[in-house]
Amino acid sequence: MSKVLVVVSTSEMNKAVLGVLWASAALKEGWAEDVELMFFGPIEEKIALGDERLMKAIQEFRGLGKKPVACERVAKGGGYIDILSGRIDSGPVGEMIGEYIDKGYVPLVF
Repeated sequence: MSKVLVVVSTSEMNKAVLGVLWASAALKEGWAEDVELMFFGPIEEKIALGDERLMKAIQEFRGLGKKPVACERVAKGGGYIDILSGRIDSGPVGEMIGEYIDKGYVPLVF
């Protein structure tokens, strides 16, 4: 069975929420052995702003025992790292993506 790395980057809210919901459904329904979720790019500002639909979807994923991560470098560059860090874990997502691919995760980008 496959392992999937869901990377949500889009600034389009409908696509972003779909990506997070897919990640949760894949875990619940057993579509993949494991699913990891990362935010990288324009969507991070929406998380910092606390978009209700997106935060609800992220909370559902967390409820499955998973820890989504946002890119700290993008958030620092955008000037919202402090706000973002209060809502979601952050880290070196660029590096982490490479590590997950090395471990056999298939990237799925929204």
